Amino acid sequence: MTNSGMSSTTKPESRISPQIQSRPSNSLQFSNANTPTSTIVEDPELRSEVMNAKKAKETEKSNLEAKEVIDEDGESERTIVVDWDGPDDPSNPKNWTFRRKWAATAIVSAFTFISPVSSSMVAPATETIAAQFGITNDVLIAMTTSIFVLAYAIGPLILGPLSEIYGRSRVLQAANLFYLVWNLVCGFAQNTTQLLVFRFLAGLGGSAPLSIGGGVLGDVWHPEERGKAIAVYSLAPLLGPVVGPIAGAWIADKSGISVGDRGALGSQSNMWRWVFWSTTIVDAVIQVAGTFWLQETFAPILLERKAEKIRKEISGDPEKGVSDVKTVYSNQEGRTMKEIFQRSLTRPFVLFFREPIAQVIGLYMAFVYGVFYLYLTTIPTIFTQVYHESPGIGGLNYIGLGIGLTVSSQLNAHYMDKIYVYFKNKNNGVGQPEFRVPAMILGSFCLPVGLLISGWAAEERVHWVVTDLGMAFVGAGVIFTFQSMQTYIVDCFTLHAASALASISCLRSLAGFGFPLFAPAMYNAIGFGKGDTILAAVSIAIGLPAPIIFWKYGKAIRMKSKYAKK
Repeated sequence: MTNSGMSSTTKPESRISPQIQSRPSNSLQFSNANTPTSTIVEDPELRSEVMNAKKAKETEKSNLEAKEVIDEDGESERTIVVDWDGPDDPSNPKNWTFRRKWAATAIVSAFTFISPVSSSMVAPATETIAAQFGITNDVLIAMTTSIFVLAYAIGPLILGPLSEIYGRSRVLQAANLFYLVWNLVCGFAQNTTQLLVFRFLAGLGGSAPLSIGGGVLGDVWHPEERGKAIAVYSLAPLLGPVVGPIAGAWIADKSGISVGDRGALGSQSNMWRWVFWSTTIVDAVIQVAGTFWLQETFAPILLERKAEKIRKEISGDPEKGVSDVKTVYSNQEGRTMKEIFQRSLTRPFVLFFREPIAQVIGLYMAFVYGVFYLYLTTIPTIFTQVYHESPGIGGLNYIGLGIGLTVSSQLNAHYMDKIYVYFKNKNNGVGQPEFRVPAMILGSFCLPVGLLISGWAAEERVHWVVTDLGMAFVGAGVIFTFQSMQTYIVDCFTLHAASALASISCLRSLAGFGFPLFAPAMYNAIGFGKGDTILAAVSIAIGLPAPIIFWKYGKAIRMKSKYAKK
């Protein structure tokens, strides 16, 4: 056999360890392709001993291992178990070069960036759309923006598990193509119903990177390297909704209808349609780049491909005495299609309803995300009605939010891994997901401060710079919280990070959809000052205890988990 999992040509009868005797057919083997003899593990508790024995033999010449089973006719059969060719196997994504890892990170981040751009880019143009389609209900106007985020709650529950069946790359690119088509169609909508339906479908496709992207980073980066990559990745879905409205505001400005001018119902201006067409053009470029540079990273899929090559090589050769070829993941969970579908498609629901750590993180991130999208949809109203700026000039105030997001993201990226390594060394070299929590403390402080500054500055009509300063603090609070919590989730559920992030994304996206719907009524009733004071009070009540809870009790909560890292 060639070296596609086997390092040299082997004869079955000469490569079976003398220790192997007749075993029950349900014996388990945890093999390493660098170990020339087989190890049968009948008790899962012995797994650690087996793994230690394997490490001691890593320098030896490798061959695929096999377990021998005596069938009913008394004949010997073997099952080949496929694993990586040692800890330094270059085909293992965690051993890729930094350039290759960052290429995957950049493409995934680009996918994650362009979809949220579409989610919020329409916000400054909603009044223009309302005038053309005759929409007079405030909730329905808000839904033209937020229904995209509602799809974010549903899509990851399906797409995240599918990535664990068919691979990260295939599902990401197929979903992005689905988003591209429906986002393009949004620009041709002729009425409110069409626009809402097309926006929802586009959101379904655009939701894939929110869950799968974290899985990709968990596949390729070691925990002590992961902070910088996730800092870039988690900035994308938050910076996208900031960049989008800046461009959308100028498109709305050129459409010839000012905010509040709903009397111009007969206007035939179609400039707002470029909100969708422009993002489609950019996404097409990203799609082409992903086709060339986004490679598969999911270990079970890569090893299954390796196993398939071996099956083809040994098929039709009964002299080899091989009855089956499996991967180490087949032994751990079972990789038949029926088992995969049953397990993977239900895992996000299982994780959320049975995993306390997912519930706690999901609730906190839902509140933060809801506040963030509420903020995005009210900024145009503040700067056009309070400060009397045109839509284009008013849209530039999103830069304040973007500065807060970007600066805090870079600071967090620089220190997150250093903090993790520091606490890891103090813990005798053992890493813990809780070592990601310190950044969350800053987020819990910045968010309520920003809400209070921006809310009362707008209420009292203080200079717009003060309002923008408050927005920068809000951006900092959101990004510090998101980066620490997303890294925490990936560290907890590395192999099943896509499903874990899908369960978290569902709740936070529901909040991102719902919060903007009540924002107009709240601010109209009590004003921006009191409204943001209420949000700040809630963020203090939830945000300040959260880091303490995760730091002191996070490990205890994880110990109750079936899927989380112990």
